[in-house]
Amino acid sequence: MEVKTSLLDNMIGVGDMVLLEPLSEDSFLENLRKRFDHNEIYTYIGSVVISVNPYRSLPIYSPEKVEEYRNRNFYELSPHIYALADEAYRSLRDQDKDQCILITGESGAGKTEASKLVMSYVAAVCGKGQEVNKVKEQLLQSNPVLEAFGNAKTVRNDNSSRFGKYMDIEFDFKGDPLGGVISNYLLEKSRVVKQPRGERNFHIFYQLLSGASDDTLKKLKLNRDFSKYNYLSLDSAVVTGLDDAASFRTVKNAMQIVGFMEDEVQSVLELVAAVLKLGNIEFKPESRCNGADESRVKDKNDLKEMCELLGIEQTVLERAFSYRTVEAKLEKVSTTLNVAQAYYARDALAKNLYIRLFSWLVTRINESIKAQTKSRHKVMGVLDIYGFEIFEDNSFEQFIINYCNEKLQQIFIELTLREEQEEYVREGIEWTNIEYFNNAIICDLIENNQNGIMAMLDEECLRPGTVTDETFLDKLNTVCAEHQHFESRLSKNSKFLNDHSLPHSCFRIQHYAGKVLYCVEGFVDKNNDLLYRDLSQAMFKANHSLIKQLFPEGNPAKVNLKRPPTAGFQFKASVGTLMKNLQTKNPNYIRCIKPNDKKAAHIFTESLVCHQVRYLGLMENVRVRRAGYAFRQLYGPCLERYKMLCKRTWPHWRGPEREGVEVLMADLQVPTEEFSYGRSKIFIRNPRTLFFLEERRRQCLQDLATLIQKIYRGWKCRTHFLLLKKSQIVVAAWYRRYAQQKKYQKIKSATTVVQSYTRGWQARKLLRELKHQKRCEEAASTIAAYWHGAQVRREYRKFFRANAGKKIYNFTIQRIMQKYFLALRRTLPSMSPIDKSWPARPYRFLDAAHAELRAIFHLWRCKKYRSQFTEEKKAVYEEKLEASELFKDKKSLYPSSVSQPFKGDYLEISKNPKYHKLSSCVEEKVLLADVVNKINRANGKGASRILLLTKKNVLLADQKTGQVKASVALPDLASVSVSTQNDGFFALKLREGSASAVKGDFLLSSEHLIETITKLHHIGSTASDDGVRLNVDITDEFLVQFKQDKVCVKFIQGAPKNGNGASCKRKNNRLLEVSVPATA
Repeated sequence: MEVKTSLLDNMIGVGDMVLLEPLSEDSFLENLRKRFDHNEIYTYIGSVVISVNPYRSLPIYSPEKVEEYRNRNFYELSPHIYALADEAYRSLRDQDKDQCILITGESGAGKTEASKLVMSYVAAVCGKGQEVNKVKEQLLQSNPVLEAFGNAKTVRNDNSSRFGKYMDIEFDFKGDPLGGVISNYLLEKSRVVKQPRGERNFHIFYQLLSGASDDTLKKLKLNRDFSKYNYLSLDSAVVTGLDDAASFRTVKNAMQIVGFMEDEVQSVLELVAAVLKLGNIEFKPESRCNGADESRVKDKNDLKEMCELLGIEQTVLERAFSYRTVEAKLEKVSTTLNVAQAYYARDALAKNLYIRLFSWLVTRINESIKAQTKSRHKVMGVLDIYGFEIFEDNSFEQFIINYCNEKLQQIFIELTLREEQEEYVREGIEWTNIEYFNNAIICDLIENNQNGIMAMLDEECLRPGTVTDETFLDKLNTVCAEHQHFESRLSKNSKFLNDHSLPHSCFRIQHYAGKVLYCVEGFVDKNNDLLYRDLSQAMFKANHSLIKQLFPEGNPAKVNLKRPPTAGFQFKASVGTLMKNLQTKNPNYIRCIKPNDKKAAHIFTESLVCHQVRYLGLMENVRVRRAGYAFRQLYGPCLERYKMLCKRTWPHWRGPEREGVEVLMADLQVPTEEFSYGRSKIFIRNPRTLFFLEERRRQCLQDLATLIQKIYRGWKCRTHFLLLKKSQIVVAAWYRRYAQQKKYQKIKSATTVVQSYTRGWQARKLLRELKHQKRCEEAASTIAAYWHGAQVRREYRKFFRANAGKKIYNFTIQRIMQKYFLALRRTLPSMSPIDKSWPARPYRFLDAAHAELRAIFHLWRCKKYRSQFTEEKKAVYEEKLEASELFKDKKSLYPSSVSQPFKGDYLEISKNPKYHKLSSCVEEKVLLADVVNKINRANGKGASRILLLTKKNVLLADQKTGQVKASVALPDLASVSVSTQNDGFFALKLREGSASAVKGDFLLSSEHLIETITKLHHIGSTASDDGVRLNVDITDEFLVQFKQDKVCVKFIQGAPKNGNGASCKRKNNRLLEVSVPATA
């Protein structure tokens, strides 16, 4: 059987406070300190987990840790929050029991982080799949959204939850999450308008101003400077370790994952901006003629911007801040508000606007994360709620928070006792009543419907007449004076008359966690929580869709004259619903403790921890748990852990596990009153008995370890000896082999040396003979060569002097030419035909050759350059060359056309469906298609025409309809006339007597004049029957034949009337004048 670890192994201090011996407050604190100093932040009280905030990251939340605690028994490993989460999840999945996890503690104790750890563990161990992962991600991402709107920096905690949260996570029968439902309790809305020193407003205000883009802030009419807003405290605006800009991006991303639409996110941000703007509205007093005081808005700019954000008429909201309408049956009374009342109305609106927005966010998140299926679900609830609060000044908020904790303590004791009793009954052990303090009497003091404190507060708020905090306190003194847990300076009980620790405006309640002094100042106002009906109706009139949802009572059609329920009544109802919900589930508890007020690691303030231990009721919890049996364990793990203490059970017990445990306990002679046998577990009454077993086990383990070491060492020595013996035989065999190999190698080496010396002597002898023979042959050859040389010199001596000069000259010339050509090869110019550079010649006699070589090289590189041309490119260059011959230095427009390629078909006539009809009329290939202006002789104005040029014809068509207006055969063209100016006018002159000349010549204007005339000139020459080229006249004055009349077209330089182009104007019946702008 696999030996598993236990809570009792390697224990630092005591892992379970139930086993603490002796049990006292000092030993309890000392045990917590000892474990905290060794980074053991979790400790058990039975099934309750105590969590001490370490104020630093610890390596105990890794995926490996998750796997370590997965599907393990609660007491099997060292205390951890994962053990409780796993126990709750497995009970829900396997036993079909709904679970709830209650997390309590004061601000800064780590409640929010504990709830995140529980949710992340459950998300890690449950099923996988696309839909399941989406649900898990939505559940986890709801936290950043609620933290941004519900958390704030306080003196105790940089990320303090200022509301209570209860989340029901719903699972299917497999244990996979389906969705969830979130409930929120008592958001601290007073923080919206005022924050204590050293604290700041809710995170979302700072995140919005720090992280939103400039465009977003501009739309929201906000400024990044925190000091511009009265509702934001400046002394703690920036918190070390908090990146508000990054947090804002995280919140927006989380809202997108949860399922918020873009317009919903924008609406939420607009309401947040409106709250900031609302805080900047200030009022000034103004006296009316009847002497009554009235308030007016000082600077209406912020009011105007807020109204623009929410779509409210400025006058409506301004009146709501100045007047209050009271309706009673059929009467309406309108009264003015003074400055103090106006400020109260402003703050009340800001608080109501924010808390209703927060409630809407919770509702909207619930819509996204709720389970889609309607079948029965298993539920795990996680309650993250404020702990018991005892401050120097305790007001209405602390009163209802402590009331909630009283109810939680009541249900905790009830459920703990019920769980103990159920286990005893289940195991067949007699149940004995346990004495404990029942705080039901305190709950009754607060919540009793007849004479409870909350009922009297509601009654005081609702009664007519003058109602103040003092009248409320007087009522308490009258009704609750005899209650043993209520104390007041003015109560009927005279023993408090001389108690100076009780101020006159305060009362004291003896809670389960200790006495708390409450100041009644503000109780009535905070419980009333009134928002004037005029403001509700003004909000309902807004064009903002979300505002209408938040203030339904402002609808004039649904006016309700009933007074709205008080804050205390609403909270009491919410707590009642929560308690009913918790009582239907199996509870699991996490008690969070803050070790110090400095938010620093490694500091354990004993007085602070002691205070928390008291008000969390941890000592009471331990006593209740220890009142019966302090420790219990299944028979199997118990036998496995302690079987070595009895010879009959060691090393293996073959019978039933319970019989093995009975044999074990009988052999150890443990008194029978110290333990009891259940159906599946053994129950140990006193921790001393358990520690006795652990001590015996420790001693036995030492003896067993010694025995194991002895046997192991003997086995190791024998194995070592046998290995040495076997190794010696192997080494000897290998050595003998090695020695024989060495001997053979030496003999072989000696033989090789003798052979090599012999062969060397023979080779050297042969080499000497060959060298002698070679020297003899070389000597004979040398003698013969010298003799023949002497003979030749003697014969040719007479001819040498006559030819020496010529030979030296030719050699010198050859050497100079060689150097010249080599230098020329190194300094050749580039291959560009337009590169006119050429190396200088070194000698004057090379002038002719130098020039000839330059000409040859230029012709060669031109040929190489031409060989790269395609047929299309050659045609383009030929056209460009022809254009140069026609227009260079003749027309001012030509230089600007050189860099422009000739495209030809500018209209893409065959591809454009607009010209399909026109394209079908032209059978030949279109060489040029462009839009031109046909000049009217009557007024000099142009009409748009499409000019088409084919190999045989020139066509003019209507640009809109595509209908051919004129067709001229190329042979009928006599000439083309253009000006020398920088214009696009040209005249097509037709041959007299031709069929096309009936209507006269054409005066046209084109943006591509150079290309058009060049193509006409080129194609007209090839189309002519006699091969005569088309004549191009370039002159600033020429005649154009319009039907029967000839008109002179004259080009002048001057400023045109419209734009920068040339303009044509009729001067008389015989003259058209074209004004061309002068070129710069």
